[in-house]
Amino acid sequence: MDALDVLRVFCGPDGRHGNELGVVRDGARMRVPGDRQAFAAKLGFSETVFVDDPERGVIDIYTPTLRLPFAGHPCVGTAWLLDVPELVTPAGVVEARQDGEFSWIAGRADWAPPRTLRRYGSAAEVDALDVPPEGEWIYAWAWEDEAAGRVRARGFPGRGDGIDEDEATGAAALLLTHALNRALNITQGHGSQLLTAPGPEDWIEVGGRVRLSGTSPSGVSHFSPSGV
Repeated sequence: MDALDVLRVFCGPDGRHGNELGVVRDGARMRVPGDRQAFAAKLGFSETVFVDDPERGVIDIYTPTLRLPFAGHPCVGTAWLLDVPELVTPAGVVEARQDGEFSWIAGRADWAPPRTLRRYGSAAEVDALDVPPEGEWIYAWAWEDEAAGRVRARGFPGRGDGIDEDEATGAAALLLTHALNRALNITQGHGSQLLTAPGPEDWIEVGGRVRLSGTSPSGVSHFSPSGV
């Protein structure tokens, strides 16, 4: 039977919130990209990861409608689950480390899918936003405390795939850190927390708390791949 782990990535200090992530640890049992895409759509998480080699950390990432070469919260969560020093994604090799309660990965801004970083004048303005029309991936943000690097943010994928708002978005946090060139402490969604830090040669670390929500020993087995 194939295990499907469900994680919450970038949980708040109280352990709540975080963005849900599905991880199929035996991705080799579902090799066809179309089957992976269909399974990710069936799960309905903002991203689902298929682990093709757990020892080397080779992974494949899908939203409900498309495949991603790199994404933040899937890498942070999967690195925590597999306890590996790096992940191999189509975009490149992602370094990973554990530091106390935080799981960290390092990536590059040019790996991240495009987002529109839209600054607002106050955290209250960000809180009051309605979901914008589809068609543009918007990361709405404002300073809560600029001197301390504290940011309030909300993420709107705009893909029309049922994910109107992303609870926590590592790739967008990476892009914002690259744009501002400083470490950030981001509160996103209903109370998720993301930490970032710029490094040398445009590498940026993104970290957060990860919690295991549950494991289904038969999650993948209940899905019928094409041609079976």
